Amino acid sequence: MIKIKNLSVEVSGRTILKDIQLDIPKGQILVLFGPNGSGKTTLIRSIMGFSGYQIHRGEVLFKGKNLLALSLEERVRLGLGIMYQHPPKIRGVKLHQIARHLCKDENKIRELAERLDLKDHLDRDINLDFSGGEMKRSELFQLILQDADFLLLDEPESGVDLENISLMGKALNDFLGQKEKSALIITHTGHILDYLKAERGCVLMDGKLWCMGDPKEIFQNIRTLGYEHCKVCHERK
Repeated sequence: MIKIKNLSVEVSGRTILKDIQLDIPKGQILVLFGPNGSGKTTLIRSIMGFSGYQIHRGEVLFKGKNLLALSLEERVRLGLGIMYQHPPKIRGVKLHQIARHLCKDENKIRELAERLDLKDHLDRDINLDFSGGEMKRSELFQLILQDADFLLLDEPESGVDLENISLMGKALNDFLGQKEKSALIITHTGHILDYLKAERGCVLMDGKLWCMGDPKEIFQNIRTLGYEHCKVCHERK
């Protein structure tokens, strides 16, 4: 689904990512761990095509096409979707308006809104006066309606209580389980792992990938030994 080759990215003249090599096959979920400032969000935003992220060298291939030659809008049309760590507020645009733009099936919109406990939010401006959990559920609602093939999720459970994580995790798992969807998910808390069938995890530190393996094992090692142990482990190998 996506192949990243020797990707190096600069932000404001500073190199954040260094020669990243990563393959995510069709139907696979990759979980990305890493301390604050390690480059996780930079990786997701570079794949998506946001401005301010200067590709110094490398390639990002999606469905065989070079994403770096495409605009953000073209990447979305090709099948990329993103869930922000801090979703934007949009005054004057109702949630039901963007839902109908993304999906013409009114039954699907209503059913998904019901499932994510958003039926009373459809007539409200997007994310305006929403709680943290409501904003994250709203983002996931839009992302599922977009029906993207590859999801980029930046800390989907950040600032969300366990009840909301459960709602989101189950809906996300069902969506990813159909049509061989793929995803790259950043998490700090690891709560989302309780709901997703994630096969692989890796650690990003100092702009480099250090580990690759079972995400639950990696997360447990991080909790017990800290991120620096990944470097020690890597050097031993």
